[in-house]
Amino acid sequence: MCGKIYTRVRIDLEYKLIRMEVLMLQNTFLCIDLKTFYASVECVERDLDPFNTNLVVADQSRGKGAICLAVTPRMKMLGVKNRCRIYEIPQNIKYIIALPRMKKYIEYSANIYAIYLKYFSKEDIHVYSIDEAFMDVTKYLKLYKVNPVQLAQIIIKDIYKTYGITATAGIGTNMYLAKIALDITAKHSPTNIGYLDEDKYKKELWHHKPLTDFWQIGKGIERRLNKLGLYDLYDVAKADPRKLYKEFGVNAEYLIDHAWGKESCTIEDIKKYKPQSRCITNSQVLFEDYSFEKARLVLKEMVELGSLRLIDENVTTNTVKLYVGYSKDEIKATGGTEKINNYTNVYSDLVSAFLRLYDRTTNRNIGIRRIGVGFANIQEDEYIQLNLFKNQDKMDKERKLELVINKIKNEMGKNAILRGMDLEQGATTLIRNKLIGGHNGG
Repeated sequence: MCGKIYTRVRIDLEYKLIRMEVLMLQNTFLCIDLKTFYASVECVERDLDPFNTNLVVADQSRGKGAICLAVTPRMKMLGVKNRCRIYEIPQNIKYIIALPRMKKYIEYSANIYAIYLKYFSKEDIHVYSIDEAFMDVTKYLKLYKVNPVQLAQIIIKDIYKTYGITATAGIGTNMYLAKIALDITAKHSPTNIGYLDEDKYKKELWHHKPLTDFWQIGKGIERRLNKLGLYDLYDVAKADPRKLYKEFGVNAEYLIDHAWGKESCTIEDIKKYKPQSRCITNSQVLFEDYSFEKARLVLKEMVELGSLRLIDENVTTNTVKLYVGYSKDEIKATGGTEKINNYTNVYSDLVSAFLRLYDRTTNRNIGIRRIGVGFANIQEDEYIQLNLFKNQDKMDKERKLELVINKIKNEMGKNAILRGMDLEQGATTLIRNKLIGGHNGG
C-alpha cells in the first residue's frame, strides 16, 4: 500500500513540475508513439493484456532466423529485445507467435489517425511512421484551455479507450526535442509522457550514453564520432565545427544543431517541401542463397514492377541503380548506376539497362541474398522529348499494354495477371504480391 501511495505522489509531483515548465512554452510539439504497436494489436485482437502476455509478431515459416517485428512489454521485461530473431529468445520462455497482419495494423493506424483529427487539423499533423506521429499543438493549448501534458493525456486516454492501444508521448519546444522526449525521457516516466526544452535537454541528456539512443545517430555515426574523441552530445556541442564538417560534410550542421537541442524544421516546412529530384526504389531479401541466374530472374521481376509503377504515376527515368548483396558478409556488395540515353518507363528499355549493369558487376560464384533497384532522375512523362532513334510506335504500344496490365492488377489483384517468368522456379513475384512492406498482409 505504501508503495502505491509513493508512486502516486511521484506521478503527481512530476505532473506539477512539467506543467509549471510547459506553461512557459511558446512553440509546443507532441510526438505520440503507439507502444509495441504490432504486438499490442495482436493482443487486443485476442482480448489479452500486452503487459501480462508473452507474445511476439513473427513469420515462423521463414525459420528460426525470422525477425520478430514486435514483442510485448512483458517480453521486454524478461530481457527479450525488440527486432530480435526467434532463435535469440531464451528457450525457457513460453510465448505466443502471431503471424504479421499488415492490413490489420494499417487499419488500426488509420483509425488512430482519425482520433488525432478530432483534436487537430491535418495541416498540423505529420505522420512519421505507421505507429508514430508529430503534432504542432501550439495554437490548440489556448483553444482547449489545457497545458501540453493535459492535452497529451487526453489523446492517450482516447486511443486506449477506443482501441485498447497504449500510447506514449514526448513534448518539446521543437520537433527534435519532442522526439527525444518520447524516445528517452518518456520511457523512464510513470506517466508515459516526457518533456524537454533546450535547457532541460542540456542538463539531463548532454552526457547520456549510448549516442545511438538519439534520433538519427546509428552505430556507424557513433563510431565516426568516437574516432574523433566524441562520446556524448556535450562533446559534439563543444567540438571544433571544422572537424565535424570535415568528417560529415553538410550533415555536420544537423549533428551540431541537435547537440544543442535546436531544430528549425516545423510541420509546416515538411508540408511545403518538394524535392528537386525523386527516386523510386525497391529491395528484397531472398529466402535463400540464389545463384547468379536465379537472382537475374528476380531482378527482371523487380524491374517489371518498377516499370509498371512509373507508368501508373505517369513519370519516366533516365538513370537506374542496382544493389546486390551476398550471403557472405565479408564480400562487398556490388552494383552501381547506369545512364539510359533517353527518358523512359518502358519495361524493355529499363530491363536492358539493369541487365547490362547486373552482368557487368555481379559476382557469379557467391550466393546472392539481397537485391535492390532504383529509378532516379524521375520526370513527368508529358515533359519528355521524343527520341528520334527509337521506334516510337513500338514504345507506345508497349506502354499501352502495360497500362492495361496495371488496370487489371488494380481492379482484380496483383496476381490477376502475370508474366511467364513469374511462374519459373525461384521467381518471387507471386509471393511478394501477397506481402505488405515485405511482410504477411493478413
